[in-house]
Amino acid sequence: MTRFVAFLRGINVGGHIVKKEKLKEIFESLGFQNVSTLKQSGNVIFEVDAGGEEIRVKLEEKIAQTLDFKVPVFIRTIPQLRSIVETEPFKGCEQEGASFLITFLPENSKFPIPLPITIPKSTAQVISAKGGEVFSVTHGGGEGALPNPFVESKLKVKATTRNLNVIREIIEKYSN
Repeated sequence: MTRFVAFLRGINVGGHIVKKEKLKEIFESLGFQNVSTLKQSGNVIFEVDAGGEEIRVKLEEKIAQTLDFKVPVFIRTIPQLRSIVETEPFKGCEQEGASFLITFLPENSKFPIPLPITIPKSTAQVISAKGGEVFSVTHGGGEGALPNPFVESKLKVKATTRNLNVIREIIEKYSN
């Protein structure tokens, strides 16, 4: 069995409130095992014998069927997350009050404009992109909400963003 993390985009926004228990029930109904959530309910950890794309499709269909609204799902394994963190994508960006964000894409994408780039009307920066992830640095004042819509608008895809600390916590708590 492989342990996966499903990052759910916007599961509890726009007037939708989905309890962790309901999400766990959805995942278990698909035969996934050892299902749990971390922090917000948009981070679901589970085990299954299957591949990532197949899992994503099943989850998106089941969530839409059960909740009556669409939720984009982004699947990563714990080793994939560990590899992302170990590449130290934020090395050299450390500064007081900075937050480090990872935006997950549905597939490997090439960012269409040169990086780093400052997000308009802010000090938030998209500093790099590699494969299915985009890395941003924000500096408080509500900037944490900026990278996701900026990346989505530039790449014309749905994406979801998590703080590096959440990714580290998932790795620490769910590594075998």
